[in-house]
Amino acid sequence: MGRTARLGTGIGWRPEIADVVERMPGIDWVEAVSENLCPGHLPDSLLRLRERGVTVVPHGVSLGLGGAERPDAGRLAALTERAEVLGSPLVTEHIAFVRAGGALTASPLLEAGHLLPVPRTRDALDVLCENVRIAQDALPVPLAVENIAALVAWPDEELTEGQFLYELADRTGVRLLIDVANLHTNHVNLGADPAEALAELPLEAVAYVHVAGGFERDGVWHDSHAHPVAQPVLDILTDLASRVAPPGVLLERDEDFPDGDELRGEVEAIRTAVAKGRAGGTAAVGCGAASRTPGAGSGSGSGSGSGPGSRSRSAGDAVRQRLGLAQAALLSALVAGTPVPEGFDRVRLGVQARALAGKRADVVGKVAPELPVILGARYRPAFLAYAQGSPMTGGYRRDALDFAAHVLRTAPGDEDPAVRRALREWWLDRSGPVPRARRPGARLARATRRVLLRR
Repeated sequence: MGRTARLGTGIGWRPEIADVVERMPGIDWVEAVSENLCPGHLPDSLLRLRERGVTVVPHGVSLGLGGAERPDAGRLAALTERAEVLGSPLVTEHIAFVRAGGALTASPLLEAGHLLPVPRTRDALDVLCENVRIAQDALPVPLAVENIAALVAWPDEELTEGQFLYELADRTGVRLLIDVANLHTNHVNLGADPAEALAELPLEAVAYVHVAGGFERDGVWHDSHAHPVAQPVLDILTDLASRVAPPGVLLERDEDFPDGDELRGEVEAIRTAVAKGRAGGTAAVGCGAASRTPGAGSGSGSGSGSGPGSRSRSAGDAVRQRLGLAQAALLSALVAGTPVPEGFDRVRLGVQARALAGKRADVVGKVAPELPVILGARYRPAFLAYAQGSPMTGGYRRDALDFAAHVLRTAPGDEDPAVRRALREWWLDRSGPVPRARRPGARLARATRRVLLRR
């Protein structure tokens, strides 16, 4: 497997806190969402951090390694390009599926717009291992994959989370990005014991650790990345650090950013939790130690699955189709209102469906910030109503355009003409491959101004 790069203490880089991150003392590295970076136009803040010697790791969210289809070559090429332009020592992705349907299942292709859990079954493990190997072979640097938070559990699972991750690392040599906040989420939502999961993990495969905040509502923990880090999450981090010296630990925050002092305080709390674990740790396992030996991989991160105990079973088309049908049925229930598949908790699936719709509304509002301005207080309820019968079939930009077209088609007769004009101008300006000429753009600005003045 080779030794994992020492990263130190880091924070998730986001444009909203770029200045704070640059000024924050003791930050050894940052992580940036890969899909939000344009290699030819990197943000000045990231360039300045790189010039100072701060490591930048691209973190992918759309590859869908746990999906039934093989990884998309274009998405792998995009990850490669970002790793190379940033000079990153590794790239990371998630153990999740993010889309389902399509040719494999002869059903419409659906996008979740979110990370959804993979069933911990032998079939799903075979597919995941093969997909990870494909990704490893395509990437120029090692790959690490992250455990995700879940609101729902698949019925008839065959492995615990720890066993599933251990076998994945054993068979592929892939590194692990352990999110301790997600272990806490799965403890509250699914009853999974974090200590048991840590005990089963191949800790020598840990590349780094994520820490994030969330909140509990009606007995369900929501991994929001928009709240302070809870003490139980820090306690899991301390437990992990007592077992292994984590090569890196990173604070994630995606929304509702606090001031710089509060962010610095959370980073210090993470350092304290790690130090506490190391001071009290008795485990002999260290980074690169070999109390357990995952399958060997090349220096570039490609795993052959030829290590001790590894199995090189390939996932045949029949296995992929079975997994694809199951994932399509679940995703369709979540985003298209189809019946809940047998064995799933209907109430919990309802919570997940509402969370997915809310996330879509939030992200579309960021991708197309003019829409909440034009529609005002009507934006969110209108989008949530639209989402109930209109699954996402493309990216968020396509979703924003489809939503605007839907509102224009279904607007009531008493709709404010200024709102309708502004929305139509926005749609016309954004629906083509390139923006229209400046004069129509100016008309959009004027129409939006008139809407705001009327309010």
